[in-house]
Parts: sequence; C-alpha cells; structure tokens
Amino acid sequence: MSEIPTVLWSRPESERAGTPLLVMFHGYGADEADLFGLAAQLPGEFTVASVRAGQQAGPGYAWFPLRNDLSYSLDAVKVTVNTVDAWLESVRGAHSSVTLLGFSQGMCLATSLLRRRPDAYTAVVGLSGFVVDAGADPYFDDAAVQAARPEIFWGRDQADPVIPAESVEYTNAWLRDHTTLTKVLYTGMWHGISAQEMAHVREFLSMKVLTPAR
Repeated sequence: MSEIPTVLWSRPESERAGTPLLVMFHGYGADEADLFGLAAQLPGEFTVASVRAGQQAGPGYAWFPLRNDLSYSLDAVKVTVNTVDAWLESVRGAHSSVTLLGFSQGMCLATSLLRRRPDAYTAVVGLSGFVVDAGADPYFDDAAVQAARPEIFWGRDQADPVIPAESVEYTNAWLRDHTTLTKVLYTGMWHGISAQEMAHVREFLSMKVLTPAR
C-alpha cells in the first residue's frame, strides 16, 4: 500500500471536521467500492472512509497475501498494520472518534489495528472474518485490549464456507477473552453480508459509538 491509499469518502473534506469516522476495510480480492454501498445503511452522523488494500489479488486487492489454505505471514500483517495505522494517524485528528469495520480479511486488519493501539478506536465491527493468531507476539498489545474491553460486533453465518473452523474457534475464544463482544449468527448469508446484519450493525453503532458521545 502506498503512504496515501485510495479512499472513497462519504463526505467532502470540508464537511468532515468533528464527525465520528467509520473506516471500512474490504475482503480479499475486492476493492474500496465493494463495501462503500453499505454506507447509506449506517447512521448518518458518521463520515465513512472505504479504503483500498495495497496489494494486487486477482481482479482486486488484498491487505496481505493468503495461501490456498488461507494461512498467512504474521510479518506481512504487521507491515500492513503499520502502513494503515500511519494513514489513520494523518486523518484521525479531524474526527471525534474512529471506528473500524472489516469484512472477511478486512476484519483481520481491523482487529489487528485494535490490538496494536487499543486506545485509538471506539469500536470494531467484524463481518464474516477472523482474528489473526498472533501467539504471544509483543507487537500486539493484547493485555491492553483485555484491560480496555473494547466494544466489538462480530456477525457470521455458521455455514460460512470460506473461513476455516480453527480460525473461527480462535476468534471466538480471543474475542470473548479480550473484548465486550456482541456476537450474532445468521442463516442463509454464507460468506456475505445481509440486510438483517446491517440493521444490527446500525443499531450497534448507534448504541456503542454515538450514544455515549451525546
């Protein structure tokens, strides 16, 4: 990813100051337009920024390389986290808060950013994704996450054919141990996002991000 990524914004720069920021991270092989259409289903108070990943992957882009079994290099995850974190630092000062939303591989990035700097984000929304297994790597400040217990929404379909079972099990255990978790299971959604799920995300954001700020 370049230092300044390609981003779709829901507001012009002149109208962003003081608004809560919601940053979207797409899944593997997609791009910044993939999730941007969901912005209209989210609370209107947010400025939404949908970011393009920096590595080519088929017709789209990836946050870090994935092998055929969906395994990955932790070092590659860290490189991406550092790059995206630097960009977030350049924009966060204009906003009242920063919340992250990631789909599939984008959830890996969103939760990894949280684990790197848990004090920097108000909440995280994870859709049909997972948390990277970082072991005891000190790059990830899991003790601080556990102390802060940040608000996380995790939605998925138990019949999701993409995310490996061991990744789901690790994610479930990690989120329950480290965060204030809102977990919702859906049927018939597979590896996707449903209208019902977006209604729940809207409610979550209204209650956990907007209401405390009022």
